[in-house]
Amino acid sequence: MTSLSVLVPAYNEQHLVAASLARLQCLEASPHLERIQVVVVDDSSSDDTGAALRSFAEARGLTWHSDAPVANGVQESARGAQGKITWLFLRHERNGGKGRAIRTALAHAECALTVIHDADLEYNPRDLECMVRVFVEENADAVFGSRFAGSEARRVLMFRHQLGNQVLTFLTNLVTNLNLTDMETCYKAVRTDLLRSIPLTANDFRLEPELAIKLAKRGARIFEVPISYAGRTYQEGKKINWRDGIEALVAILKYGISDNLFSADEHGSHTLNRLSRAPRFNAWMADFIRPYCGQHVLEIGSGTGNLTREIVPRTLYVASDINPLYVDTLRGMTVERPYLKVSITDVTKRESFPRIPGGFDTVVCLNVVEHVEDDGAALRNIRDVLADRGRAIILVPQGPQARGTLDEALGHRRRYTVESLRELADASGFVIADILSFNRVGWPAWWLNGKILKRRTFGLPQVLALNMLTPIFRRIDAHLPFPPLSLVAILEKPQERAPPAGR
Repeated sequence: MTSLSVLVPAYNEQHLVAASLARLQCLEASPHLERIQVVVVDDSSSDDTGAALRSFAEARGLTWHSDAPVANGVQESARGAQGKITWLFLRHERNGGKGRAIRTALAHAECALTVIHDADLEYNPRDLECMVRVFVEENADAVFGSRFAGSEARRVLMFRHQLGNQVLTFLTNLVTNLNLTDMETCYKAVRTDLLRSIPLTANDFRLEPELAIKLAKRGARIFEVPISYAGRTYQEGKKINWRDGIEALVAILKYGISDNLFSADEHGSHTLNRLSRAPRFNAWMADFIRPYCGQHVLEIGSGTGNLTREIVPRTLYVASDINPLYVDTLRGMTVERPYLKVSITDVTKRESFPRIPGGFDTVVCLNVVEHVEDDGAALRNIRDVLADRGRAIILVPQGPQARGTLDEALGHRRRYTVESLRELADASGFVIADILSFNRVGWPAWWLNGKILKRRTFGLPQVLALNMLTPIFRRIDAHLPFPPLSLVAILEKPQERAPPAGR
């Protein structure tokens, strides 16, 4: 069982909005939904849409507050429950467009899943039952209702309009490397926490390519199901036109280039995500540590799985992170990888660590311990879940003299030297097998950005250049005269001595 928030942006739909909302009551019969929340946003309609919404609400026993106070340009007109459905009616003081209305509604979404439903009769909510079932059965992150994937009924209408949709879908697929059949569909259902974590900026129909492209770039597990469609003619009130198509083309280019995929959070997700745009660099890092990895691996601080994808398969691989958004992405990777498990693990909390009989033979912890206050406790926690003679692979930033604004933005509490890393490992009960230098080529760029230019994030062109040039950097890195940007400690847990005989 799950729950569904239905977001309904409404603008100048006085004749259809009540019938469209009434259709949503079919969701009460869904065996997969324990709760349905409907959030309607009247986007400052200039016709009698507001009156139609008031009549609809009052017919269901809700009290309408036409004189309610306005906060941040939004007025709450009514709220209440009827059966499994709870209703919330909001109104924009000024017209902001479909995208803004959806963002307003999303801020009030309370259910596990969220879907967008237009305030006309082109889409039928009975198809939402099929979409919800995919979430339950397939561990989906997003489900799109496709008007062109084949359905029981589809109203035959404008060929040129469909052709435009197909062109926009093709270009979106080209940008994302997906094989969507209907990018422009209104029925996009997404896990609410995932949807909230994506910074949506479009105020109009450009929201459709923005959402599709950003979901793809986030690595979301996207499914499609066929839906029925009764499209309107322009005489019947259809609003989208050729200008919106041109704007969508520009939007595909814009969002295809953009890496603004995470809303600001305490984990620095946006900055860390930018580094994922350098997959060749991630592959270099994986190749660097792979010779030290065993078959029963715990990775701490997996992020969205950039390194995980490079190291697997293994007999057992547990990917973990403290960021719930990352953990949800990692869980999506487990469907086709039965050897992969996922855990929420805080390196500072021993009780959060997963455990296996005999212990892990490898713990991989890259760019993590420099973030915590007590790095010694973190290493002792890692040591505690290792098997005897098991290895910990610890990557940390090198060089206190390189500390700058980038370290502050990323939450680095310290940068290490070989000596301080040795002392930390010794104090934590490890035997030091080796301490390796990694990424000398990155030293000048880090110094320039963090010390000279005082930047707090990496420029996208720099990251893309890093990715392009990594094959060259791998060959020359060991020969460069710069200090390494990172140190990699290969640590071993000593074998515990057996108690003396007779004790």
